[in-house]
Amino acid sequence: MIHAMSLPSQTANARRKLIAFAPEIWHALALLAIDSHRSIQSLADEAFLDLLRKHNRPTSLKEALRESARRLPANDDMPPERHGT
Repeated sequence: MIHAMSLPSQTANARRKLIAFAPEIWHALALLAIDSHRSIQSLADEAFLDLLRKHNRPTSLKEALRESARRLPANDDMPPERHGT
């Protein structure tokens, strides 16, 4: 028996979204979950993390803050431009 507290989707900050799958996709996911001894939620978490990484999107608040700081010119490692007079 799996306890609700151990599932990532059961945390206080979890968001829920109903997603529809084609029957053949759902069947393939269910078989993969059984064969790998994992839950559909675990497979979905892995898939969405992979998708975010593929598109260079942050997966945590810490990563998001780090990325936003890098976008500011003041944080560039390049020396300021010098104008000749």
